[in-house]
Amino acid sequence: MKKAIHYMERNGIKKTFYAILERIFLKQEPYSYEEKDVRLLMEQKEHLFTSPCKFSILVPAYETKEKYLKKLIESVLAQTYGEFELIIADAGNSGGVKRTVNAYSDERIVYMHLEYNGGISENTNAALEAAEGDYIGLLDHDDFLEPNALFEMAKVIEEKKKTGEEAILLYSDEDKCDSGESAFFEPHRKMNFNLDLLMSNNYICHFLVMKAELMKELTLRKEYDGAQDYDLVLRAVKKLLKEYGYEALNEKICHIPEILYHWRCHQASTAANPGSKTYAYEAGKKAIEDFLKEMKWNAEVVNTPHVGFYNIIADDIFASIGKVAAVGGKVVDQTGKIRAGIYQKDGRASFLGQYAGFSGYMHRTAMKQTAYALDLRCMKLNRNFIRLFEEITGMKYETDQESGLFLWKQYNKSGEEWKNLSMEFGRRVSENGFRLIYVPDYICKVKKNGEWKWQKLQ
Repeated sequence: MKKAIHYMERNGIKKTFYAILERIFLKQEPYSYEEKDVRLLMEQKEHLFTSPCKFSILVPAYETKEKYLKKLIESVLAQTYGEFELIIADAGNSGGVKRTVNAYSDERIVYMHLEYNGGISENTNAALEAAEGDYIGLLDHDDFLEPNALFEMAKVIEEKKKTGEEAILLYSDEDKCDSGESAFFEPHRKMNFNLDLLMSNNYICHFLVMKAELMKELTLRKEYDGAQDYDLVLRAVKKLLKEYGYEALNEKICHIPEILYHWRCHQASTAANPGSKTYAYEAGKKAIEDFLKEMKWNAEVVNTPHVGFYNIIADDIFASIGKVAAVGGKVVDQTGKIRAGIYQKDGRASFLGQYAGFSGYMHRTAMKQTAYALDLRCMKLNRNFIRLFEEITGMKYETDQESGLFLWKQYNKSGEEWKNLSMEFGRRVSENGFRLIYVPDYICKVKKNGEWKWQKLQ
C-alpha cells in the first residue's frame, strides 16, 4: 500500500490505476533455473577454436562475503573456455578477500590489493590497467557466471572473424537469484542492439564483454559511479556510431540470447531494492545527457514512472536525434488492446493483445525504441521520406492537422495489407541507413463499427 501511495504521488491516479491492473492481470513468465547438460559442457571443453582470444574478467571487490566470492571464483574456474584471467582488485582492509583468493592455486587468478578504496570505477580501472586479454568482461563481486559464458562469447567472436567482421561489444541475457541461490527469477530476455531503447534504459547490463583496446581507451568514469557500466556502453556506442555509422552497429554489437549471468539479490543490492541506490539512477540520467551532448543531439532526458527508465523528449525528433525517418505508436481496438504498431523483422507484431496502458515486459511497451517497421496507420513521417513512402504505398501522404499522423482511413485496406506495406517501408528505410522510432504515447484507436480516432495516452 505504501508503494502504491508513493507511486500515485509521483505519477497520478490514472497511471497508478494501470500499474495496479497490470500487476493483477499480466502473467509472469514461468521460469526455473536448470543446470547445463554435462555432456554439452564436455563437448565445449573439447572444442578447438581456430583463433582463440583471451578474456580478462575484472572484479572490483570490497569486503566481499566469503561465500559470495567463492561462488564467483568457482563459476569462473568452471568455464568450458579456458583462455582467461580473473583479476580481483581488492579495496578492503580486513584481508578477507585475500584469504579467500589464496585458497585457490589456479595461476589464471590475479589478486591485486589497492592502496585505497576509490569507488567502483577507480577500482575497476586499476584491474583494467593490469588486464592482458583481448576482451574484457565485467563481473560484480557477488554475482556469478554460467559455465558456458565465455565459450558463447568466444564462439560469436570467431564466427564474426570468419565473415570478415569484428565483434566489439557483446552481451548476454541474465536473471536474478536470492542470496542463498535457492531461487532464480526475473529472467531478462534482451533485445538485439536497439539504440533508442538503450537511451531509455541500460538493458544491456550483464554479462558485458568489450574489446580490450576500446575499454582501455574509454575507462570507467568515477563521476558516473552507480551507472558506470551504462556510461561506458553509451560512450562505446557513440564511438562506434562516429567511426562506422548506424547501419554497422548490429554487426559490431552482438547479443547472445542465453542467460549467462546471475545477478545476486540481497538487502543492499540494487537488484533486490532499486531504492537502495537512487544515486545510480541520477548517474544514469547524467550519462544519457552526456551521450546526447557528445552526439550533438538536441533533446531532454526526463525520468519515467519506472525507476531507472528514461524518456528522451525533443521538439523536432527528426532534426534532433540522428537519422530518423518516421515515428509511430500503437494501433488499438475498441477494448483498448494493442492489435498492431511495431513490427519485428520477421513480421511479428510486438505487444500484441496487451492493454495499451500497460508497460509490459521490462516496461518495453512504455519505452521509446528503435523499430524495424511501424504500422502506417499510426505513423508520422520525416518529410524527406514522403517520396519514398508514396512510391512504396501508392498513397498520397496527407496528415491529420491535430496529431500530424497519416490519414489512412481514406484508403480501404485490410490489416494484413497495412502490415505488408509497413514492412516494406521499414525495409527500405533500413537500407537507407535511417531508423524508425516507436513512441508509446501515439495511439490510433480503431473501433468495431469502423470509427477511429487518434489520441495521446495521458
